[in-house]
Formats: sequence, structure tokens, C-alpha cells
Amino acid sequence: MKILIRVSYLGTNYAGFQVQKNAVTVQEKLQDAVESLYGVRYPLTGCSRTDSGVHAKDFCCTIEAGADCERIPFEKIPDALNVRLPKDISVFEAFLMPDDFHPRYSVHFKEYEYLIYNSRKRSPFYEGRAFQYPTELDEFKMDRAADMFRGTHDFSAFMSSGSGVSDTVRTVKYCRATRNGREVRVTVAADGFLYNMVRIIVGTLIEVSAGKIQEQDIPVIIESKERGRSGFTAPPEGLYLNKVVYR
Repeated sequence: MKILIRVSYLGTNYAGFQVQKNAVTVQEKLQDAVESLYGVRYPLTGCSRTDSGVHAKDFCCTIEAGADCERIPFEKIPDALNVRLPKDISVFEAFLMPDDFHPRYSVHFKEYEYLIYNSRKRSPFYEGRAFQYPTELDEFKMDRAADMFRGTHDFSAFMSSGSGVSDTVRTVKYCRATRNGREVRVTVAADGFLYNMVRIIVGTLIEVSAGKIQEQDIPVIIESKERGRSGFTAPPEGLYLNKVVYR
């Protein structure tokens, strides 16, 4: 039996999602809760690997559970897990899925959101939850440049080294930048993402705003496949997995 749970979490206190030997992760805490609930440490598979400090509003996992788990109605699973989870991790839905469903490979697209707190003055409410950038950003320039990422491209220029990925072609459904007061948000949806792809896109858009990279240079940078031509890697605390859509 395969149970899909939808989870939200603040990643500040965790070394990413995936279990690690010498660090606390979100997956470990979820597995602890599942084991406490069912008495068995069932396998738990996530839809993505989020880095240390990255957050999620909608993260999907499957629990490969035994038939005896049917004793707990699916609508009660979120509450049953939440009382066993720390306050910065919450399960908000649970569903029974077919055996051939995979939380990663069955994805149609994912949407990430990057939050920038655009102010010189520090705010405790954004600490660990947004990238504080003191220089005034031009969200209109950023948005025009962001739209140039749409389509199917080789995004090698927007991938950090060490990922070990050979297939670097991805399809971006949309990419945009918006402002609401001091908050500037970059939203990107794609069928998949390379290592640090969104954070490098954000860093590139910030450099477009600063005039270090020209808007019209984005297609040239993509075509070059050279990491050294794109912008800096924005820090992890502003990144949120916002939405996961399945086929």
C-alpha cells in the first residue's frame, strides 16, 4: 500500500530533506513519526531533495506501508502524524495511491518561489525565511529577463558543479518576478530542476537589476552552457518548494 502525504516545513533547522548520517533532516523526522504511529519504520520517499535551509509549502512523500495501516482512516493520518512531529513540520493531506505511483518520477511540474526581503533594515520576521537584499531591486527588469527562461533549454549554465547530472535539458513553464511592498518574489515552474538552478536564476535576475547582466544576454548565457557567465547563487533561506503537480 502506497500512501501519499503532502507536507509543509521550515527548513531552517534541517540539513535538507534527505536522511544524512551526521545531521538532522526532514525525512528523518517524518520517518520517526511514521514509525511511532504504525510501529514499523516503513520506507518513505520524497518528491525532491531540498538543500539545507530550504523550505517547502507543498512537499510530497510516499509511505510504502503494510495492509494493516488501513486501520487508520486516511483523513486522520495528518493529525496522527502531526502530534508526533516538531512544530516546523506539518502534514496537511494523505491519500492512497496506485502501486506504480512515484512521488518524484510521476511529477508533471514543480513550482518554486524565492522570497527576497528588499530592505536595508533587518526584520526578525524574515530571518531565515527570506534573502535580505539591501539595494533597491527593479522588479520590472527582473520580470522581463525572467520570461526569457521559458521553454526547453539546456540549463548547464544554471547548475552548480558536483551534481553528477548528465541530462541538463529542462522545460520551464513560466518564470516571473513580482513585488509586494518590500517583498520581491521570483516564481519558477518546470518539469524538473538542476542542482541550485532556481537559486542561480535568482542571482542572475538580481544582477540584471543591478546592470551587471543585460536582459538580452539571458538567451546568450543559456546557449553558452557556461556556469561562469550566469549570476551568483542566491542563499538557500529564500527558497520554497511551492507546489507539486502530478500527471
